[in-house]
Amino acid sequence: MNQPVGALQPDVTRRKKAGPEDFIPKEDYVSRDFAHREQQRLWPRTWQMACREEEIPRVGDYVTYDVLDESIIVVRVAADRIAAYHNACQHRGRRLTDGCGHAVRLFCRFHGWSWKLDGTIAHVVDRDNWDGSLKDEDIALPQVRVDRWGGFVFICMDENAEPLLDFLSPIPEVFRNYPFEKMRYRWYKRTGIDCNWKTALEAFNEGYHVQTTHSQLLPVHDDEALSFAEGRHGSYQLAPGRISLGERSPRLAGTKVDYRRNVRDFVLMLEEDLKASIPPHMAELADRLVDELPEDATLLDVLTKYGQIAFEAAQERGIPFPSLTPEEMARAGADWHLFPNMVFLPAPDAMLAYRARPDRNDPERCIFEVYSLVLYPEGQEPPLERQEFSDWRDHDAWGLILTQDFENMTEVQRGMRSTGFTGSRTNPVQERSVSNFHRALREFIGA
Repeated sequence: MNQPVGALQPDVTRRKKAGPEDFIPKEDYVSRDFAHREQQRLWPRTWQMACREEEIPRVGDYVTYDVLDESIIVVRVAADRIAAYHNACQHRGRRLTDGCGHAVRLFCRFHGWSWKLDGTIAHVVDRDNWDGSLKDEDIALPQVRVDRWGGFVFICMDENAEPLLDFLSPIPEVFRNYPFEKMRYRWYKRTGIDCNWKTALEAFNEGYHVQTTHSQLLPVHDDEALSFAEGRHGSYQLAPGRISLGERSPRLAGTKVDYRRNVRDFVLMLEEDLKASIPPHMAELADRLVDELPEDATLLDVLTKYGQIAFEAAQERGIPFPSLTPEEMARAGADWHLFPNMVFLPAPDAMLAYRARPDRNDPERCIFEVYSLVLYPEGQEPPLERQEFSDWRDHDAWGLILTQDFENMTEVQRGMRSTGFTGSRTNPVQERSVSNFHRALREFIGA
């Protein structure tokens, strides 16, 4: 069991008095009334990531995106066009699709009505029974707004909502040179978790918990991250002048650091515990840092060498490795919360990402997805295998880091039920993104 470690000594740049926004009432996480307001005011009015483009590569491929009582069909209509529709037969309301698949027409298994991929009606069984009173325009599938960014497909049910790129700002500008659209799934897992969907997301959009929950990382990872509000989104980034990968946490007693081994061990830990955040071939090359650099190499020397190895390996494999400046990578930070329900950890050639959605029947349960994206040589990406579990404990291969997080999420939700708990008191420096998330959420639902 992880034990708390010594606290950082804050300086003036790390001090901020808590304000009203840094207290989050527990009702936001446990109340059915609050969940109902989210259902009425949040989910129908916001842009949400529905799928990745590579999930629907061929004309007729579709993914069903469900959130509470709403169900949306996202389908590739043409090589260069994706459409989205409300998933309801316009005859008696039966859902037309479930999960993902391929269709020439969208077909109702109740009475046999069908629609073309463009949403127009294709066939009504015994249509002459209506004696001409059934109009095509009345029974076309209701369209939902759809747009794309970074290889992700987003949907929005509100015709009056701002355009996607405006909604996402400043994220598209921050990552303008990151090849997210060229990344492909390494793995994808979906599970049910006994916690509110916000509890789930908040386990991943701040770095304050690393020092206790993931204390095994401290010898090879500087956890001194600052949390930022980025419009309605949030991020956490390293303190100015600091480097995370391979640095020893300042919370630990100082000893001489062999940065070659620290960076190597951090890379190997990511591969063993997460199988994410780096391409798999980089774990095989990590020993080169120790073999090819002197023992007294600086952290900058080691990271420069790591970047050289990554670039050369990408060139040999035909991987489109991006050219990024140190300023771009610093601005990209370690973690982003894309409002409302997606969190991603970016890297130049990989990404670890999460999505949470509320359970239809219980505000203290959610549907949680986690997946790894990697840059592969064209045509060599693995086939997408979606692994799904009713409960996260049904799967024993999450790795140590995710298991530690999942245990927190369920215990936090249980603890919130206590009569001795009134609400979260977020750290105004290291958990600002959590407070900002609730500020944006309450604006949407009018709280």
